[in-house]
Amino acid sequence: MAQRPPSDIARETLKQLAVRRLPPTPENYQALYDEIAGHRSPAPFPEGPLRHILRIIPGQTPAQKRLLDQFEAAVALHDWSALQNVLVGYAKLGLHPQEISVAEPPAPAGPTTLAVVLPNELAEQIARMVEYTLPALDSEDVRVHMLGEQLVQFLRQPQPPVSTAQLMLANFSYRLSFATEDQAAIRSTLLELLHMVFENIAALSADDQWLSGQAEALMAATAQTLSLRRLDDVRLRLKDVIFKQTEAKGRMVEAQEQMKELLAIFIDRLAALSRSSGNYQEQIERCADLLGKATTLHQITPVLKEVMAATRAMALDSRVAHGELSDLRQRTEEKQAEMARLQQELDRVSAQARHDPLTGSLNRKGLDEVMERELARARRQGTPLCLALLDVDNFKQINDRLGHDIGDAALVHLADVVREIMRPQDMLGRYGGEEFVLVLPDTSLPQGVEAMQRLQRELSTRFFMQGPEKVLITFSAGVAEIELDETSTEALRRADQGMYLAKRSGKNRVMAA
Repeated sequence: MAQRPPSDIARETLKQLAVRRLPPTPENYQALYDEIAGHRSPAPFPEGPLRHILRIIPGQTPAQKRLLDQFEAAVALHDWSALQNVLVGYAKLGLHPQEISVAEPPAPAGPTTLAVVLPNELAEQIARMVEYTLPALDSEDVRVHMLGEQLVQFLRQPQPPVSTAQLMLANFSYRLSFATEDQAAIRSTLLELLHMVFENIAALSADDQWLSGQAEALMAATAQTLSLRRLDDVRLRLKDVIFKQTEAKGRMVEAQEQMKELLAIFIDRLAALSRSSGNYQEQIERCADLLGKATTLHQITPVLKEVMAATRAMALDSRVAHGELSDLRQRTEEKQAEMARLQQELDRVSAQARHDPLTGSLNRKGLDEVMERELARARRQGTPLCLALLDVDNFKQINDRLGHDIGDAALVHLADVVREIMRPQDMLGRYGGEEFVLVLPDTSLPQGVEAMQRLQRELSTRFFMQGPEKVLITFSAGVAEIELDETSTEALRRADQGMYLAKRSGKNRVMAA
């Protein structure tokens, strides 16, 4: 049957609308037209809704921007096939390469672009970096923590797409920039407050030379950018200051109580002496009155006996009081001498609390604290930690030939070179005599051996000058990496064994323990 011309179908449609008395709406016209024509007309192209979708689809990456251009062209041409290919392209951006079927038709604008994914190792490293960053941020900034946790969760999915990771990283870094600015401002303000507190301590302790010196050291430490280790040093110094103030206050209170007690005894003795003197005076006056009235020897004799008894009692009281007061004065002088000695001893011990006075490096107490702190940190973060024990070669010969003062200067030279060459986080401590310990955080055993060998090379190029003579200082060292179930003392014992092996092997060597 020949198809009717569209004009005939249109006239018949209008006729049926009138016969059936239907409102001439587009829907009624379309339904009657399809009925007369015997088939359904294609739906109109939804250009408006599609353009609305076009405005909200993300276009951050180059692949997304290319697909958006294809989407816009397909809408303009009312091309459903092109739209289908664009949607398939968007779906492929979130798929793994192995999940994409080779039977799928390519997009008309070019070959199919497979989604680029992050290697799992790189994604894990980025996730760990974000995890380590979050604890340092303000806990009240919920948004940055939420973005960071979402990013970490996404990166730990198998083969995360690069495009999505890039977008999430951009959002997180944008928020992170504000958080870091806030943290920098907080640190700066806290540092300023600490500096003010230390200035106040220095002003209040002007009479105590040690406290004043410690306060000045604290102010110098807080006048520069703080690291965690420098802040720990400030904390230890402040702990010493608080201990010293508490100790000094206790001694002061004790001294005040003792002086009050001695003064009370002294006043009691004076009062007793005064009473005894007053009684004696009264007796003498009464006896003088009796002597003035006496007319016979019989009347004078008892008066003389009373005068002699009163005088004897007065002399005895005076001797007792003099002895007690002398003893009191001696006790006072002894107490003052003891307090002066204790103060000097306290100052000496406090000044050497954690640092060696000769080289400025840590002493045994400070070294023990640093080793325990770094060991706890290494176990908490799962990072390696090495200890190196070094001993100056032929140090006795230097002392015997040049003198002990030159030997001390050589140790100072060695400590200065170590601090200049090693990393800021590497801590040097004087273990005893010419032995030193280096604490090497985040360092494996091969790296520790290499670091000590590098220090040996640098030391050999920096002669210790003693007048016109160049003195070459070398050392032998043993390096030990602390194991999970090992204490710092055990690791140091292994490093000591390695050092002695280096000595027996010819000196100026580094041995792994």
